Amino acid sequence: MNTIFSQFQSEDAAAVVAITTAAAQSAQNFTDSYPVIFSAVADPVGAGIVKDLEHPEGNITGTSFEVQVDQIIDLIMELNPDAKTIGALYTPGEVNGVSTLNRFKTYAKEKGLEVIDGTGTDLTTLQQAAQMLVEKCDVLFSPNDNIVASGMTALASIALENQVPYYAASDSMVQDGAFATVGIDYEELGRETARMTVEVLKGKVPADIPVKVFRDNLSIYINQKTLDSLEKDCRTKLVLPEPVMKADNLKLLD
Repeated sequence: MNTIFSQFQSEDAAAVVAITTAAAQSAQNFTDSYPVIFSAVADPVGAGIVKDLEHPEGNITGTSFEVQVDQIIDLIMELNPDAKTIGALYTPGEVNGVSTLNRFKTYAKEKGLEVIDGTGTDLTTLQQAAQMLVEKCDVLFSPNDNIVASGMTALASIALENQVPYYAASDSMVQDGAFATVGIDYEELGRETARMTVEVLKGKVPADIPVKVFRDNLSIYINQKTLDSLEKDCRTKLVLPEPVMKADNLKLLD
């Protein structure tokens, strides 16, 4: 990434859009050369990209898809009301995921839920952790984690074989087999990033543009095939309230 950003520097780029935390962190080394607008960063402050969401400082700003863990846990409690233990499947080296999971654990504790960790550094060790978790937990959850996401199809299969609902942090994970989540519309995230980039190209200083965090008007994503399987023999009680199934923000994914 440093090589790519150096190339942008030599080409005298008017602005650079850095997608994901790792790209945004690398781009920070070049903000003296061009303004940076980041996109899809879960925790810009925790990752050290900006000092404050309202006042980013430096020559960088952007959009954040901070996972709204309270809404996901509320969904778990609504759809699986008998669930008491949640297995957290993640890789410890993912800064975004760990930050999300820490907030997840805090809210889960407030709701009287126990969270059991299951970690791995690659797909093989994550599969081993998933197998351990499905034997101990009522439901699973994974935060925004690139390694987990890349292996989601295989990990979701383990959960489904054991009829354990697997909640995740993004719609793409649900698309790949996880059961459900509450999250943003990534197309709108892209549009907002584009709007901010246009502002910068028209002369606005990034430090004067607050980081946009998507917290409201989120969608409920449910994998239809996973739902069909869980309805037959879910490990824990599965409830599908009519208000949820008829909600305007419900999106059923094939």
